[in-house]
Amino acid sequence: MTTAAMDRRPARRCHNALNSLHSTHYFSPDLGREMGALGVTHPRAVNFAARAAALGPVGPGTVTATFYSYKYDLVARHLPAVWETASPEKALAARVRAVDATLRRLLGEETLESAEMAEAARLALRAAEACSRSARPLYAAHADLPVPEEPHLAYWHAATLLREHRGDGHLAVLTAAGLDGLEAVVSHTATGRGMTPRWACGTRGWSREDWEAAAVRLRDRGLLDGDGELTEAGAALREEIERETDRLDTAPYDHLGEQGVARLTELGSAFARSAAAGGAFPADLVGKR
Repeated sequence: MTTAAMDRRPARRCHNALNSLHSTHYFSPDLGREMGALGVTHPRAVNFAARAAALGPVGPGTVTATFYSYKYDLVARHLPAVWETASPEKALAARVRAVDATLRRLLGEETLESAEMAEAARLALRAAEACSRSARPLYAAHADLPVPEEPHLAYWHAATLLREHRGDGHLAVLTAAGLDGLEAVVSHTATGRGMTPRWACGTRGWSREDWEAAAVRLRDRGLLDGDGELTEAGAALREEIERETDRLDTAPYDHLGEQGVARLTELGSAFARSAAAGGAFPADLVGKR
């Protein structure tokens, strides 16, 4: 590992802490309730409406491209039809209401009104100032949205910007590595840090046959062994993907500075731990099996 790669690990840890809290609303009953009030009830339609609304009334091609790991057939079953039920503007408002309710439930009013939350929001927004719109469609779409006034929502908004900024860069790296959407998921799951196959297939529209076919392709490339574990070459590729993603995502954290990154990581990690302890995520979400 190079010194440069090691230097970028604090930024990765900071991103991971923020992304964890950002992601809580995807598993929250509050999102289903708010979208359901608009008439959007299918869990996958809820997900697409919440995350894609910033792009406008887009169709399945755009969402499949920008989400990357979802099967086109699944996306096409819900888009663009969902916008006839709930406009992007209404979906965005419902998402913010759901995030507000979710964070209040998981973190509590005292944390939301704390000086630490206000500090975290300032730090995260400062980091996001250095994000770039170029070739980053999901980040750019969310960057056009207004920053909420309440500190906990401003913090979540900044976490969303930083998450999508890194994510857009990550997709470019996956493409350069020759991994299609499902191969990227299968290889990530093999690291033990990704979604279990049940969750990955269920949320992204892939069948177990699709999963096994992707695993065969990865075995043919020497990236997986016969037991579905990463080979030495596979582990090296996954680490190189993360290092290159780090490289494309340095600007926000360089802008914030070493002390700012350390403090934001400390605050963000504490919020994320509290959310996880409050049951934010399914117990069987992450793992190899």
